[in-house]
Amino acid sequence: MSEELLLSVHGLRAGYGGKPVLQGIDMDVREGEIVAVIGRNGVGKSTLMKALIGLLPADAGSIQLRGQAIGALAAHRRARLGIGYVPQGRDVFPRMTVEENLLVAGTGDLGRIYALLPILRERRRQVAGTLSGGQQQMLAIGRVLVGEPSLLLLDEPSEGIQPSIVQDIARIIVELNRDGGPTIMFVEQNIDMIRAMAQRCYVMDKGRVVAELAPEALEDRDIVRRYLAV
Repeated sequence: MSEELLLSVHGLRAGYGGKPVLQGIDMDVREGEIVAVIGRNGVGKSTLMKALIGLLPADAGSIQLRGQAIGALAAHRRARLGIGYVPQGRDVFPRMTVEENLLVAGTGDLGRIYALLPILRERRRQVAGTLSGGQQQMLAIGRVLVGEPSLLLLDEPSEGIQPSIVQDIARIIVELNRDGGPTIMFVEQNIDMIRAMAQRCYVMDKGRVVAELAPEALEDRDIVRRYLAV
């Protein structure tokens, strides 16, 4: 892991229809890290992801990628600079085949994607809408990886997926990162997935970062109850 800052966020504020959600977010992510953003439902985690990729405009604050201010850029321009985003709910093209989904994403090395996610090679002729939830999540990740992002944002990658597939996705993402793949920032509430993937955790509450934890801290039931219990 490098000490070089990849993403730097300071004083970020954003919301919907004039109602504030993010209340001044400060966080830094270094090259090569896997960082989790955790917290109860409704504290602003998904809003943060949308603000980082540019789907939600910032009301105040700054977002920098490798020292370049990107807060005023549209989402497609942030993607060209190297930010990949897998939204909550996966969002694949259900009537296209697996391979068509991947080809829509760009002209990257599909062989590399298939080596990383062999289930996609096996199902490449299958219509995406007929895949299981876990397979659709792998497809959504693979589709973003076609663009070879330097920063991969994942919003609730375990949502609606059976535990065995959650373990597979966590293992694949860690291997990808370890082998020189993208820096990872992910929103998650699944404790097992956080422990399996994260090197650091930012804890959010009421639109703010209120703590920074090592994943081992989530072994403490009091900490889990304080930051994650509904």
